[in-house]
Amino acid sequence: MEDNNFREMEDERMVAEAYQHLIDTYLASHHRKHTDIIDKAFNFAKEAHKGVRRLSGEPYIMHPIAVAQIACEDIGLGSTGICSALLHDVVEDTDYTVEDIANIFGPKIAQIVDGLTKISGGIFGDKASVQAESFKKLLLTMSEDIRVILIKISDRLHNMRTLGSQLPGKQYKIAGETLYIYAPLANRLGLNKVKEELEDLSFSYEHPEEYRAIQEQIEGIRAHLTTIFDQFTDPIRQELDKTGLKYEIKARFKKPYSIWTKMQTKHVTFEEVYDILAVRIIFEVTEGMNETDECFKIYNIASTIYKPHPDRLRDWVHNKKANGYQALHSTLMSKAGKWIEVQIRSRRMDDIAEHGFAAHWKYKDGVVEGEGTDNELDKWLYQIKEILDDPQPNAIDFLDTIKLNLFANEIFVVTPKGEFKTMPAGCTVLDFAFSVHTFLGTHCIGAKVNHQLVGISQVLQSGDQVEILTSKNQKVEKGWIDFVTTAKAKGKIIALLRRIEREKQKIGEDILNDFLERNEKEATSVNITKLCRFHDVNSREELLSMIGDKTITLDEADIDALGEKSTGGKKWSKYLKIFKRKNSVPASTEEEEQTSAADDGYKIPKFDKKKTLAISEETIDQYTFCDHCHPIPGDDVLGYLDENGQIIIHKRQCDIAKRLKATGGNQILAAVWDTHGTLSFPATLHIAGFDRVGVLHQITGILSQQLNVNINSVHIDTSDGLFTAELRLGVHDAKDLQAICRDLKKIEDVEDVRRF
Repeated sequence: MEDNNFREMEDERMVAEAYQHLIDTYLASHHRKHTDIIDKAFNFAKEAHKGVRRLSGEPYIMHPIAVAQIACEDIGLGSTGICSALLHDVVEDTDYTVEDIANIFGPKIAQIVDGLTKISGGIFGDKASVQAESFKKLLLTMSEDIRVILIKISDRLHNMRTLGSQLPGKQYKIAGETLYIYAPLANRLGLNKVKEELEDLSFSYEHPEEYRAIQEQIEGIRAHLTTIFDQFTDPIRQELDKTGLKYEIKARFKKPYSIWTKMQTKHVTFEEVYDILAVRIIFEVTEGMNETDECFKIYNIASTIYKPHPDRLRDWVHNKKANGYQALHSTLMSKAGKWIEVQIRSRRMDDIAEHGFAAHWKYKDGVVEGEGTDNELDKWLYQIKEILDDPQPNAIDFLDTIKLNLFANEIFVVTPKGEFKTMPAGCTVLDFAFSVHTFLGTHCIGAKVNHQLVGISQVLQSGDQVEILTSKNQKVEKGWIDFVTTAKAKGKIIALLRRIEREKQKIGEDILNDFLERNEKEATSVNITKLCRFHDVNSREELLSMIGDKTITLDEADIDALGEKSTGGKKWSKYLKIFKRKNSVPASTEEEEQTSAADDGYKIPKFDKKKTLAISEETIDQYTFCDHCHPIPGDDVLGYLDENGQIIIHKRQCDIAKRLKATGGNQILAAVWDTHGTLSFPATLHIAGFDRVGVLHQITGILSQQLNVNINSVHIDTSDGLFTAELRLGVHDAKDLQAICRDLKKIEDVEDVRRF
């Protein structure tokens, strides 16, 4: 009894301290001080969650307090946002309704809580349609009140901070969803600090060893980088002091996830990442000062002391990013012979860079919380509404469409009249045409880019002047989907193709009905199935479409096919079973899933979803390995239980796995290797270097003689004195591969060796 009393007293003390910290943070903010409503929301939530604990063991009310703290401190929300954060789980987890919240706290807080309740439990549910609908609800609610997504991001950040209490499979699902959706959303809303923390926390769970290694390497050079920072900034400080400017200079160290991403994409080592250190100059704006002019004055001072890189001046002051970010970036050569990035921004720009669009409220006179947000944000929210007008029916396609547009980097394209239009990086002429008007996109045959004639698939660069060329004879083509990159273009093309497809199917249906009637046959499902089998098509819709566009011509052979008895026996029955299962609600229990799959002839290993899969010599035949990422022992991996009951092993950073973690979380299984170097796994090496006599002999000699590695295939290309080679090898594990790469890099004429 005494232990229980002591625990309750400790809980009360912990809750009281956390709530007081929240109130202190709020009182120190720029918002009007409405503490009464916050106290009311806290006491209501505390009572509603009374007696409930999180998996970590702490009282549940600590979670809403933590979410409110993030929303207030890191994002800058006021009393309405804080109250909504405190109440965000009440409707989902207790008997209270949205109507109760509206009666007690008013319609605005109730609306936000309702929006948060609709997207609770992560963005995604168990079924694809539910996933798409949940995400659409998120975006719709977000377009009505941006605080919904700001609080949802706060909720996700606290869940990531406490993810250690979850099972490994759940950790991968939540971390994957965070990297796939929440971190890009935070970035798109300008929440840089939140985005970086979300990325690093996800990285620490997905690749713990790499995370620890990079953390240690950063700490190992931190003192050295601090010395470089001091030496680099001292001359700049001396010159800035002479101007009387109020400023501060801070060192910015690149985060582990950002470093790792650069190492992966650029195929470089930690030592070769040059921009781990950046210098940030933040100045205070005084009366009569022009922010833009001051940025360039500071740049002129710095570039007089150090030589600037000619191609690395980024003017985000005149042309701010779509998430509101403004700064002047330059890369200068230090006296130590190292390039160092310098970021110049005002205090206002710095606040917006760290806290996102919420910080705009601080700098708008007479604007209350949540009203009058920046024009760029309004444009973005309008984009969301445009996409929601014609979303993709498939959840994963819908997510990809959203990610294509809303989370992309921006470029600036100029119209023939000299107007600047923001477009996602990597967009094409056709994307630009659709962004102007659907009619232009539909009939686009090319463009004049900088007065030069180019095709519709031409990728645009920032600063290009584009004049779209059209023809009334041009029609939408299926191949366009392969190269357009924006959500609007993709969505419109798919919608137009669907309409064309429906028209073809209608024509095909009329032709088929007329054919069957003339031959005294009925359009029964049995007859349609026979015709589908006869023409080797997968569905009634495909059959009708091919009849409609004259790909299939109905004749006497079709009558003969209709006269045959249905054949196929078990094979056809099995196909129908699989088809039905794919299009029905998933089995409610693990046993039902395994029984259903077993009916189709698959041997499903018995496993416990709560336990980690061990991939060993004895169990390896039970698994299928992803043929996209080709995992081998030593890689961080996970398992995915597909609709046929098979477990597919993926590398955790595999592109396919990233999507599965975000959209099929309940099928994600934790997995580890338990092999002992007796099995051989395929791996491909990409090697590049100078084409000298004997270099290939050296490479194969090291592999076959010194390392005793079996070479399965070799492909070599040479050009202009250089060579590239792809070698397919048999290796035991990732350590073997690392040792091979290390030894091959020692060859004098070899410049690059990496796993392909």
